[in-house]
Amino acid sequence: MQIRTMREYATKRDWEIAVQIKEVGSGAVERELREKLMAAARRREIDVVLVWRLDRWGRSLADLVLTLKELAELGVGFVSLTEALDLTTPTGRAMAGLLSVFAEFEREILRERIRAGIAEARLKGTRFGRPLTAAKKAGQIRKLYRAGFSKAEIARRLDIGRTSVRRILG
Repeated sequence: MQIRTMREYATKRDWEIAVQIKEVGSGAVERELREKLMAAARRREIDVVLVWRLDRWGRSLADLVLTLKELAELGVGFVSLTEALDLTTPTGRAMAGLLSVFAEFEREILRERIRAGIAEARLKGTRFGRPLTAAKKAGQIRKLYRAGFSKAEIARRLDIGRTSVRRILG
């Protein structure tokens, strides 16, 4: 039904269908066919991307805005039938601007949540960064060094980097 309706729409607009893609797998992270379509847009082989719904094109608002921006920069139009979003018109381009505002808002909300979560974790004593490895062996490092082993030999024996050994002994 979707393909038939989109074909009829393209015919009414006197568009020639250059590529037709039917991608299945709603949760796919890698969307191979969409990437092929974007590659065709980059090669200037297509003028307009026609989709049934926006969620068929972008998996998140940020992804949607990013790809719509790239298409606009390439001079490729974008039409979503169900939402009546036609970026080939001035009104449609204004709507795309609103979408980008909401995408930025979504990113800012996410950043705030992440910062709040990190702050809360720090208050609870959670340590961030790389795990301590060489520092746990500081006693052994000093003991071996006092026993006359070279820094390189200590690093080999304890399976840690020479720089870590020098840092602890410094």
